[in-house]
Amino acid sequence: MNAAQFQTQTDVSRETLARYQTWFDLLSRWNKKINLVAPTTLHDFWHRHALDSWQVVELLPPNIKTVLDMGAGAGFPGLAMAIGLADKPGAHITLIEANGKKCNFLRTVIRELALPAKAVQERVENLPPAPYDIITARAFAPLPKLLAYSQQFWGKQTTALFPKGAHWQDEVKAAQDRYDFTLTATPSQTAENAKILTIKNLTGRANKQ
Repeated sequence: MNAAQFQTQTDVSRETLARYQTWFDLLSRWNKKINLVAPTTLHDFWHRHALDSWQVVELLPPNIKTVLDMGAGAGFPGLAMAIGLADKPGAHITLIEANGKKCNFLRTVIRELALPAKAVQERVENLPPAPYDIITARAFAPLPKLLAYSQQFWGKQTTALFPKGAHWQDEVKAAQDRYDFTLTATPSQTAENAKILTIKNLTGRANKQ
């Protein structure tokens, strides 16, 4: 997949495509110095990274304002969300990344693209509690741990969007031993048997360990 094919499949605007292209250019340069993504995946950026992140953006409910991306890494899907919400008044994305060099990369992309986002260098578990409209994470932790991290950021209207691979059902089963939640599993556009899990109404089970 190339940039033109990505635009055809997603129907993003020329401005959005240009932001993705700048992100890709920065990623390519920075990746020569620090390990942001596996070098072998850069040639497949538009499918493996761009489209994989944009499909999460397409699941965003209307009228959201605040997004939290846990373990943001190179910005998938958090920067994609920031690009997708760049023209939405009042929207803001917080990207959490413990690695200082990765956090500097995120800040560079945010600055270059003038995105409605900030990158915070911190471990997720050390953050102060605060509710977010959307919580997301990609390749960060198994679902039970993601939900454990998420609890301090969960409000009445919170929705979590977690891309998961072929073993997503095992992760859901393990999470259901500890938590109650409603779940919708949307087929991935980029990987067979993968899903994007939409989770709402999260509550912990006090009697479960």
